[in-house]
Amino acid sequence: MRTKGVLMIIADGMGGHPGGGKASRLATEVIERVYYGACSNSGKSLKKAFERANASIWNFARKNTPWRGMGTTCTAAVVNDSRAFVAHIGDSRMYLVREDEIYQLTEDHSTVMDMVRKGMLDKNDAKNHTDRNVIQAALGMNRSVSVTTWPHPLQLKPDDGFILCSDGLHEAVSCEEMKNVAQCHDPAAACQELIEMAKQRGGPDNITVGIINVRTDPGGSGASPVAEPNS
Repeated sequence: MRTKGVLMIIADGMGGHPGGGKASRLATEVIERVYYGACSNSGKSLKKAFERANASIWNFARKNTPWRGMGTTCTAAVVNDSRAFVAHIGDSRMYLVREDEIYQLTEDHSTVMDMVRKGMLDKNDAKNHTDRNVIQAALGMNRSVSVTTWPHPLQLKPDDGFILCSDGLHEAVSCEEMKNVAQCHDPAAACQELIEMAKQRGGPDNITVGIINVRTDPGGSGASPVAEPNS
């Protein structure tokens, strides 16, 4: 397991509370099992794990009528030695905190983001659009799935940090606020503070967040990630 690095997964279920919960649990269980069980490299293993999770959710829903329509967004990050890999589908997000800046590393698979890409909607207006929570892709939504992955891993720098979160957080808390909280607290405390901030602002949806802090020596021997997911 150590040779495959550290895996963090954020999954935000859809299809009603029971269905969404079941889909997100299936996703995290299958992705972890398949990723660490695969013999291929980290990037290929992560993509394969997402595809297996999609098949598991789709097949379960097809065989169990009450669960039809269930699915889940999913964003996963792997920190392996001095590199990071990502796989993503839906509107959960991954951010990189590096040298006092924060960068959004994933793009929402949503109706409004599609409108932004096509030039039909300004990105600032998308934040308050009535269809901002309508997603176009998720695990379990269709028999086959197109997962967003990186063609090449991200080379890590000392003190990099990753924030993975559901839309319940990124709709209520700005990027700059996330960065400031993540830089001022250890991961567990930062996650808790971000969740409380989102709740105080109305908690628009399930609020899930995980943080990985990377510590590498000058030779780039590896990373010491710490994660605290919550919802």
